[in-house]
Amino acid sequence: MTDRRNAIVIGAGFGGLALAIRLQSAGISTTVLEARDRPGGRAYVWEKGGYTFDAGPTVITDPACLQELWGLTGADIAADVDLLEIAPFYRLLWNDGVRFDYTNDDATLLPQIAALDAGDVAGYKRFLEYAAGVYQEGYVKLGAVPFLDFSAMIRAAPALMKYQAWRSVYSIVAGFVKNEKLRQALSFHTLLVGGNPMATSSIYALIHKLERDGGVWFARGGTNRLIAGMVRHFERLGGTLRLGDAVAQIHHSGDRVTGVTTRSGWHADADMIASNGDVVHSYGLITGSDYAQRKQARLKRKRFSPSLFVVHFGLKGTFPDIAHHSILFSDRYGSLLDDIYRHGNLPVDPSLYLHHPSATDPAMAPAGCSTFYALAPVPHLGKADVDWAEVGPKYRDIVLDRVQDLLIPDLRDRLDQVFHYTPADFAGDLGAHLGNAFSLEPVLTQSAWFRTHNRDDHFGNLYFVGAGTHPGAGIPGVVGSAKATAGLML
Repeated sequence: MTDRRNAIVIGAGFGGLALAIRLQSAGISTTVLEARDRPGGRAYVWEKGGYTFDAGPTVITDPACLQELWGLTGADIAADVDLLEIAPFYRLLWNDGVRFDYTNDDATLLPQIAALDAGDVAGYKRFLEYAAGVYQEGYVKLGAVPFLDFSAMIRAAPALMKYQAWRSVYSIVAGFVKNEKLRQALSFHTLLVGGNPMATSSIYALIHKLERDGGVWFARGGTNRLIAGMVRHFERLGGTLRLGDAVAQIHHSGDRVTGVTTRSGWHADADMIASNGDVVHSYGLITGSDYAQRKQARLKRKRFSPSLFVVHFGLKGTFPDIAHHSILFSDRYGSLLDDIYRHGNLPVDPSLYLHHPSATDPAMAPAGCSTFYALAPVPHLGKADVDWAEVGPKYRDIVLDRVQDLLIPDLRDRLDQVFHYTPADFAGDLGAHLGNAFSLEPVLTQSAWFRTHNRDDHFGNLYFVGAGTHPGAGIPGVVGSAKATAGLML
């Protein structure tokens, strides 16, 4: 196809690059503008002392949604990215020594469930049937469909009612299984997209079906290599990527946006503009518009996902007994989530997601060494106004102590590289409102039509892509948003 229109995409995260590939594949001349010195957005990367440290996200599901971006022009993702399947999906660890490997291999999984509670094996199978149903309704049918008016929400209502979408993932899981550890094992996934298992709509149970059918994957070399592959494919199609030059202003006339000016003074007009940036920040770029000002004020009143505190560290030695993905559960679950989402208390006993990419790809670290990051959900800056410059080093010790106590007793002796990333960094580097890590919190009243629309209601050629719009966060979510938004733009 050849299209005479041109488009600007603000932000080179997963959503922005996926959208740019779709537009460029359709013949629309597309320029991607990225404020940072590297593409990726939240999928940034640091290289220190021979270690490769991915900022995240590091859990890749539904690889078919990625392959589709290459397939638009008959290309193959394998030419640019080597995806490796991970097993188990996650190793779940509790302080009392219980270990649980979550996988789609029933021969491995079901005996572990029976060891926790024999009666929960049947309950787990019923839960999978439920997850398959919400996957069909929420992901297959609606995952790439834009909700531009409330009638679309009305049409989706029967399916939402059928699967009790007003209930939380945890409450649904608790209706199928009795063992508390298993309830945690089957509900923590919403944290990977910024959602509280105790409040996030039960529709998000679809993640289990997504993982069970499509597996969990890792890009050789790290998530950054998947981003690099997307950039390579986009540029091969004729697209332009401009790095290190943040957009300072989105220009407008009447009910149309007309172009952008960057901080360096570079300017370009565009037929269409799409933002992959933070939604609050994006509306702040539209200066001189009462509508944009009101829209930004309304967005600020919404509930935003919590932030993250991430400790990246490289260790001397290798750790074949530590899985690629591990979850280290605190002794608290519900009350810990309340501290993060409701009360704004910084937990002294955090649950952690531990990423160990050198378990799958030893080249992520120097020979004989290992790369890790430990991620703790923490309140965003609006819930807990923490001075992270002061608290960060202390909280880093708390996080490392958790890993040391549960998995690596001599961690401090092996420590070769270490640095951390805080909510203040999310705010400063990414323009994330309140330092949030996943945009709007994925509760039912902020989903689908209630989320930022894929096309703005006033500026008819202004679009949104990424975690802040439908369907939400996570790689499949933001890639799905690109499909929905591209459909509108094309």
